Amino acid sequence: MTVNTLFPTDYQLHLFHEGNFFQSHQLFGAHILKNSDKVYTRFCVWAPNATQVKLTGDFNNWNGEGYDLQKVNDEGVWIIIINQDLEGSVYKYEILTQNGETLLKADPFAFYSELRPNTASIVYSLNNYQWQDNQWINRRATRKFLSEPAVIYEVHLGSWRKKLNGEFLTYKELASELIPYVIEHGFTHIEILPLVEHPLDASWGYQGTGYYSVTSRYGTPDEFRYLVDQCHQNGIGVILDWVPGHYCKDAHGLYRFDGTHIYSYHNDGDRENAVWGTANFDLGKGEVQSFLISNAMFWMDYFHIDGFRMDAVANIIYWPNGTSENPFGINFLKKLNQEVHEYDPHFLMIGEDSTDFPNVTAPVSYGGLGFDYKWNMGWMNDMLEYMETPPYSRSKVHSKVTFSLLYAFRENFMLPFSHDEVVHGKKSLLDKMPGEYWEKFAQLRLLLGFMFAHPGKKLLFMGFELGQFAEWKDKEQQDWNLLEYDMHRNLNSYVKVLTKVYKRSKPLYELDHSHDGFEWIDVNNSDQSIFSFIRKGEKEEDHLVIICNFTGVSYPDYKIGVNHLGEYREILNSDQQEYGGAGLINKKTIMSLEEPFHGKPYSINLTIAPFGFHIIRPVKKRKERKGNGKEKVRSHAVGRGKRKQT
Repeated sequence: MTVNTLFPTDYQLHLFHEGNFFQSHQLFGAHILKNSDKVYTRFCVWAPNATQVKLTGDFNNWNGEGYDLQKVNDEGVWIIIINQDLEGSVYKYEILTQNGETLLKADPFAFYSELRPNTASIVYSLNNYQWQDNQWINRRATRKFLSEPAVIYEVHLGSWRKKLNGEFLTYKELASELIPYVIEHGFTHIEILPLVEHPLDASWGYQGTGYYSVTSRYGTPDEFRYLVDQCHQNGIGVILDWVPGHYCKDAHGLYRFDGTHIYSYHNDGDRENAVWGTANFDLGKGEVQSFLISNAMFWMDYFHIDGFRMDAVANIIYWPNGTSENPFGINFLKKLNQEVHEYDPHFLMIGEDSTDFPNVTAPVSYGGLGFDYKWNMGWMNDMLEYMETPPYSRSKVHSKVTFSLLYAFRENFMLPFSHDEVVHGKKSLLDKMPGEYWEKFAQLRLLLGFMFAHPGKKLLFMGFELGQFAEWKDKEQQDWNLLEYDMHRNLNSYVKVLTKVYKRSKPLYELDHSHDGFEWIDVNNSDQSIFSFIRKGEKEEDHLVIICNFTGVSYPDYKIGVNHLGEYREILNSDQQEYGGAGLINKKTIMSLEEPFHGKPYSINLTIAPFGFHIIRPVKKRKERKGNGKEKVRSHAVGRGKRKQT
């Protein structure tokens, strides 16, 4: 290796400016490069309109004299090679603009940053961690996410739990506390609010400055890798919130990086987000595309992330005026999703899109945007509006519950109750429920049950499982003391059982994306606000009957139609006493009658609890071979008793 080979090739530079250099993080930023007994630290940055760029840091007393970067092409790539190992050094770029300003900028490609309020970059090597998650990675490559269960626990690491002195838990401490909790509650994935470096805690990471720098609030990049590694070793997927549409305008960040708007649109109306106080990325610019798509690959490669939940997709699809489509944004999303899936077909791309833009989850080759999932914001808004309506008035808004099934299979949907719904005066999920104390808990159990029975994967923000009355307080930890009280502890038990039943019941997830997985029994009972339907699995015999009673009235002998003659058994009832209910359950086997009802050939009669969520399963027959070689037929209800999980 010679010094000349440390410089970028013409081909790399061509790809970067063209928008097709998807490993640009391996060139740009600070890198420790070794050759036999020689060690170099290379710094590379893109600043096309700068007249001069210097490197300044703790290694030169923050004096850039003699540390000038060399401009290697006309498009503004600058480089300097230092003949020493600067691992751990703190640095910034001193940029002289065309207007004579001197700007001190953090490195856009830095792998690590100072703890806020400090803003400098830190030279950090990502080549030293030894991953132990091969089994998870290999299994992920064979999984079919569409037909598997998914219950995603959305977490803000800074307020999930705190130390006694109020400090944040570190990534390593979170690994020892968060992972057992997630396993105990049956969640399949965690989704973490953005971890890109950001200056303001209150932005929760959605206004970033260091897209390649995992926030130092909770530790080092290798310590975060340890958290991901431990999640994978314990069978938990890790999804990151990711914000490729807009960025923070703090002085040390990307905004006016070389005195001009090289990362954002030049037109003020296209660039500025007045509501968020951020700047929109120029998604039509080749260098910005290389920066962002490389960033996706970076998190996949160096941190083994399993997926992104992409924030504010509507802000990418449409210009800030909210009415006209942004062709640059649309084409960027297609390119991003196509490149990510070509690189790893099993990586999850989840779009938080509040619009009715078509084919968000259709493949790019079929004219779609190429996401794997879209958040079903319509379902979320309708259900919360319905639940906040007093029970005696719900008959007037009956369609809020049924409307989602008219479009549920047009996209691959994920059902979200996210952090956005329990903050800024919106109240917690529990406190949204109307009525007296017991009614609030009963309705939350019902809402969660309906969510788990409705087609679509599930995402819930931390705290729902505790039954918090207070909305999310991002500066404080969750109200863990609530588990000292019976109703909150009972709700927590219900959540654990609900996730277990969901994961054991193929009809609740195998055909989430298909009309074949859902069938209404009674969709029109607005007078009683009772909904009944069937969820089906891939095998014809795999099906469940679901009944949801959205009023506080109980029914000791309620009749519904069913498709099959035989025995049925209740495998989950939200009114069980151990969940905080009154105990109006169906203990005995339910026999179907040869009496057509609800357009079905048979019917059953059962007890319906107030605000009750019921899952009824047909009792299957299976052959059991005895030791003498003879066979007998034995009835059993799948989901009862112990089973080995795979």
